Amino acid sequence: MIRGRLFAIAALAALPSATAVDAAEPAPACAVARPADGDLKAYAATFFAKASLPDLDALAMCLGSPDPAVRDDFAFTLWTEGLRGRHLSDIRMRQSLALLAEIMAGADDAAGFRRPFAVLALSEVARADRIAPYLTDAELHELAVSGAAYLRGVADYRGFVPGEGWRHGVAHGADLLMQLALNPRLARADADLLLGAIAAQVAPAASPYYHHGEPARLARPVLFLARRADIDDAAWAAWFRALHPDGGARWKDAHAGDAGLAAVHNSTAFASAVYVSAAEAQDPRIKRVAPLALDLLKALP
Repeated sequence: MIRGRLFAIAALAALPSATAVDAAEPAPACAVARPADGDLKAYAATFFAKASLPDLDALAMCLGSPDPAVRDDFAFTLWTEGLRGRHLSDIRMRQSLALLAEIMAGADDAAGFRRPFAVLALSEVARADRIAPYLTDAELHELAVSGAAYLRGVADYRGFVPGEGWRHGVAHGADLLMQLALNPRLARADADLLLGAIAAQVAPAASPYYHHGEPARLARPVLFLARRADIDDAAWAAWFRALHPDGGARWKDAHAGDAGLAAVHNSTAFASAVYVSAAEAQDPRIKRVAPLALDLLKALP
């Protein structure tokens, strides 16, 4: 059965609707057949050529499979092959966007895989629009709003768990924001939304020590946003200053407990990732954030 309401943007109003994802709903078995030869590149062309909305919905549900071979190696990879191979019509692209965005905005499933993998698939949907635009400006704005809200709201910081595979909500959210940051049609107001969401996850109070590459993934959209001419040096200086240690309890004696140590560790990793890439960049607009990242490193206890 097709799930809940479709992505809330006006251009999608005519698409078939669906029923809402229940909170903590266990992931069903993947109902999409896999090719016997395992060739997903070839299979993508045939699958998406005849895929109905229920077929797309079933593939979206497979992204919540507790089996990484189904979730990552099959469902996400099939979506990637379909999108990068341009096997989806514009209507199927919008339907995919709607289904995936609904999952992103919904409640976590019991195992916690479905939302972060829907977001990762959405990064491919966003990439497809960047390569060959099909979204209206309003639709692109709505995706930016939803993507920023997802990243800001991530509270499950599990990355890779042996025997279970990846969840990686922060990194996957950053991947979606990276594709949006690369889009030349993204409005300045939406760029600010992305930057606000990234800042919220650089060293969030509830996070553990990032150790699955999250800081580097958060740095990527920042580096691409730095290429924008409409974000001036003063705005970048203010954004980086807001990442400096404040007067909160975890910063007062940062080396006395895990909360402060994690904040220092995560901020150091993020600032270092920005600094190394920006310092080596050829684009002077990217290079301008290198000293700001260095100032952040110097400000950390």
